[in-house]
Amino acid sequence: MNLWPFRKSPAWNTVNYWALDLETSGLNPSDQILSVGMVPIRNGVIEFGAHFYSLVRPAHPEALSVEGIKAHHILPGELETAPALPEVLDEIQQRIGQDVLLLHFGSVDLGFLRQSYKALGRPWIKPVVVDTAVLLARLSERRRRLEPHSKPYPSGLGAARALLGLPPHLEHHALWDALATAELFLVLRHQLQAQTLRQLT
Repeated sequence: MNLWPFRKSPAWNTVNYWALDLETSGLNPSDQILSVGMVPIRNGVIEFGAHFYSLVRPAHPEALSVEGIKAHHILPGELETAPALPEVLDEIQQRIGQDVLLLHFGSVDLGFLRQSYKALGRPWIKPVVVDTAVLLARLSERRRRLEPHSKPYPSGLGAARALLGLPPHLEHHALWDALATAELFLVLRHQLQAQTLRQLT
């Protein structure tokens, strides 16, 4: 499937990105989205003041697990008055528009988003996606060519940030993970010397 909407690849800093992270009740397709965090990058600069964060009221609160709560620390009582998934998806789609979706391990969050759209009978919006885990793998490959015995960069968000000189962040919180992804992206873009959006996808 060709998701490329541009006739010619624009410079990387002339398009807008939305770093997005989801906290979910688990990692299976039947699990539920519990919170969403989004942070924009415009003109190559993180604009944290324009972030979006929301809890999501689960359709099946009885299915929430103790193991999930231990990971994301979102309590069932906090979700009772949160907006429902259709309303939150509207907010996500309004922000992405024609912009680029920036994810870490994109297959997980994309899977949940696609499943949510399908469950609500909505057509998938097919955004252009940049995945920082993919960029990390490219940086590891470049490093291996220069230093054959070097170890690959860790794929975990926190570990990769630490190795690249970024500070620790509050993990398993959708907004702070989205911000952490945005910061990691800017470092990786610089390390890879990518000049166009095409070089990042």
